[in-house]
Amino acid sequence: MTLLRLLVGIVLTMLLVQGAHAHRFAPSLLKVNEIATGQYNMVWKTPAQGTSNIPLRPVWPESCEVKNASPPQLEGTGKVSSWQLHCSDLGEDGMVGDTLGVSGLGANQASAMVMVSLLDGRQYQEVLNAAQPEFVVPAESSAGEVMSDYSLLGMEHIWGGIDHLLFVFGLLLLVGGGTRLLWTITAFTVGHSITLSLVTLGFFDYPVALVEFTIALSIFVLAVELTRVERHDMLWRNPWWLAGGFGLLHGMGFAGALAETGLPQGNVPLALLFFNIGIEIGQIAFIFVVLILWYLVRKPLAPWQDRLLPVPVYILGALSAMWCIERGLEVLA
Repeated sequence: MTLLRLLVGIVLTMLLVQGAHAHRFAPSLLKVNEIATGQYNMVWKTPAQGTSNIPLRPVWPESCEVKNASPPQLEGTGKVSSWQLHCSDLGEDGMVGDTLGVSGLGANQASAMVMVSLLDGRQYQEVLNAAQPEFVVPAESSAGEVMSDYSLLGMEHIWGGIDHLLFVFGLLLLVGGGTRLLWTITAFTVGHSITLSLVTLGFFDYPVALVEFTIALSIFVLAVELTRVERHDMLWRNPWWLAGGFGLLHGMGFAGALAETGLPQGNVPLALLFFNIGIEIGQIAFIFVVLILWYLVRKPLAPWQDRLLPVPVYILGALSAMWCIERGLEVLA
């Protein structure tokens, strides 16, 4: 258990090298809605702060001409632009068989979702990345595309969200391995699955800034609990209550990410299910990576375990406190 803490400290330090600010999942989104033959409404949403000097830009068929473009508007952590495309040289099926894409994905290490709605009711979606920056609009869509695309988005979300990973780190520090870890992670999964589903399906809404603050607070509470010398209270004996309760909050954060991305109207339950499955796959993979690394380094780190033991707890507490202050100011703003 003590060596597991040391390993977590090392991984936390590696995460800090990548950036001290919690990454909020904000993939770029290109919505294409056919409003008449050869005419399309375009909505482009992308993070306000990029990771490269090369901007992210949507790409469409060369025969299309931009009309009625509106200036970008800030919405939360992203900026949104909209315009109309007039495409006079497309065939009878419109954009079917033509290419849509996003440039700059590789330079920004980013992904983007393209969603297409045609006049006849057909809808398509595709996740683009550096390896596949373009999308050919198909004649028919498939449930398999929804399953793969939203699973990938779920995995990207959990792996790209340092605050969510830190909470999982804290649970590892608190319970170690074995059946306690199994039950604790299961409780966290059940908690965030409930609120992710309820919010996405429209059963209730919530103040985004306040939920982001409470997510940071959940990590701080874990850090405080890890500083306790005596661990014989009810919380330590039953950590799944803490994991499940705070999992409800994290599920709202996941739902906010999914709302920013959008859902295919014809496959909402399927997309929701596989987005959640993607989160679970990413979470389990993350835990396995940590446990494997722990197994590999536990003997070499043994002589320094007493000195290094407090490091991961201090990092956990410092980062979560910083996020609590930042997000608390956003709530009050």
